Amino acid sequence: MFKEKSVAERVSLNTMFYNLLLTLFKLFAGLFSHSSAMISDAVHSASDVLSTVIVLIGVRLAGKNSDEAHQYGHERLECVAAILLSVMLAFTGAGIGVSGIKSLVWKRSQIITPGTFALIAAIVSIIVKELMFRYTASAAKKTNSGALMADAWHHRSDALSSIGSFAGILGAKIGFPALDPLASVVICIFVLKAAVEIFIDAVGKMTDRSAGAETVQKIREVTLAENGVIMIDDLKTRKFGDKIYIDLEISVDGDLPLFEAHAIAERVHNSIEENVPFVKHCMVHVNPATVR
Repeated sequence: MFKEKSVAERVSLNTMFYNLLLTLFKLFAGLFSHSSAMISDAVHSASDVLSTVIVLIGVRLAGKNSDEAHQYGHERLECVAAILLSVMLAFTGAGIGVSGIKSLVWKRSQIITPGTFALIAAIVSIIVKELMFRYTASAAKKTNSGALMADAWHHRSDALSSIGSFAGILGAKIGFPALDPLASVVICIFVLKAAVEIFIDAVGKMTDRSAGAETVQKIREVTLAENGVIMIDDLKTRKFGDKIYIDLEISVDGDLPLFEAHAIAERVHNSIEENVPFVKHCMVHVNPATVR
């Protein structure tokens, strides 16, 4: 069984729709204005549609309920989607860089001055793709979705690509055709940096990386605030996709009846899941302490 359509899915569907419109608009502008840069930019936007499809599949599978074969859930499938997208982003960045270097070294004399409509299309693309980046990145932060953040950076890479197209088209029109390939090389570096960061984050979430110092401190504060908790004996956290698993050992008065000790552990468990974001499961173990 799948869960109800998530925020990530709604965001992905919205961006995919606007990406299709933007791709068609840039393709028309490139053909009409005889701009190879804008046609390439349109192809880049089309690749964003494919990346969004991957996000939708990853998010949908990650939201699938636990079953007999996957008793801890399927959240890590979203990390797989993020890794796939980081690879796509890396190839996109490398393609932009290689194309820029080739044009800069071998094809400088072959650059054709494009029409003004291509310049307008580049400006529209920059604005729309930057808005899509902010929209998707905001949703990714709220849902702690690595795949959605990867898709957001794919939108940002398209915006950067459009900036390169704008610079190249403008440069060609005012007599500096080398600006186009030079901008592409700079853009390539930023896109590759984003791809590496997304890849590292996704791999960390698949290899039981801890939740981080800020989250651990929050868990400690919430735990020690509960009546009956004497001290924390042990605390371990691990990322499972976009969720957090917690293993916690606390000391309580060893003379308390089992029922009361269990009630303390239950309060700690509920308080952590209520006050610490993205906690999927919290296991609380009670140790007896000697109280004098």
